[in-house]
Amino acid sequence: MPILHSIIHRIAKASSEQPATLYPAPAEAEASDSLEELLVRFSDAYHAKPKAWGHFISAEDIENAQALRFPRALTDYLENQSDFAAFTRDVAQHIAELLDAHLSVSGHLLFVEYLHGDTHYLSLALLHHREGYAIDADHGVTTSAQLNLAQMSLAARINLSQWRSDASSRQYLSWTRDRGGKKLSEGFAELLGATEGVDATGETRTLLKAFSDYVEQEDFAEDKSREKTDVLLEYANEQVRSGEPMTLETLSELLDEQQPKAFFDHIRHADYGLSPEIPPDKRTLSQFRRFTGRSNGVSISFDSHLLGSSIEYDETQDRLIIKKVPNGLREQLKERQG
Repeated sequence: MPILHSIIHRIAKASSEQPATLYPAPAEAEASDSLEELLVRFSDAYHAKPKAWGHFISAEDIENAQALRFPRALTDYLENQSDFAAFTRDVAQHIAELLDAHLSVSGHLLFVEYLHGDTHYLSLALLHHREGYAIDADHGVTTSAQLNLAQMSLAARINLSQWRSDASSRQYLSWTRDRGGKKLSEGFAELLGATEGVDATGETRTLLKAFSDYVEQEDFAEDKSREKTDVLLEYANEQVRSGEPMTLETLSELLDEQQPKAFFDHIRHADYGLSPEIPPDKRTLSQFRRFTGRSNGVSISFDSHLLGSSIEYDETQDRLIIKKVPNGLREQLKERQG
């Protein structure tokens, strides 16, 4: 991922009673292998975070001009009306004010503009620290402050290529959505001038429902059903790792090379209301593969898409009804009864 520009400012806040202070970096960060490795690690950590996906609010949709401040400043920078350091310094000051209202933490604010393939991105994140340990030159143990990428309360990524070239796009912008800090997340979205354009969790859930319906409709054998489930999840998780949306046409082609439009046509004809591109929600995907349970000598495990078709749950009676008993189990039961 070639880095075009990067800079790291510092925000210090000693306590909740004291205001946050911005210490701007005197210049852009020097290109280095360590910086490139940090970008890779940051990207991996960011992709795994719960996020909102959307776009910048248009001037026609709002009355509050403050919400347009960030996209306008970003436009000025990209059109060479300001330099990278000045642009990021202004944004950093507003983030420091946001922290004053919602958090009592210090950290370094990373801005990085880079290319991934042919796509142009800008990412920003507040990076916190944790105490670690190191071995010094005399073989002694010493404490060492380290970046804690797992703790990422504020971060965002803008697909600049998509934003600038596709006026109809509604998901070129993503930002962290900390469930424990709703006010902070809302304030961060307002600072960015962002609004959600697609519900990643809801769209992922609907896609999985469409897949389950498709498998049931086609009445695939168990091994083929499992194979297609694996293909779906492998593709979806690959997109999670890369931070890119799932494309329905691509998924359809992967599910059936002989009939590459079969799943896509199923979605279109049933009118699930899905977007052509869906940001994958990692948590929803992780819950999809199997239901499992064990109690009092009974162990049950099955693919989740079988629920409602060959397996039903009667909540009022607390009963699990298996309509299609696996062949091996059926033979064992017959043997036992005989």
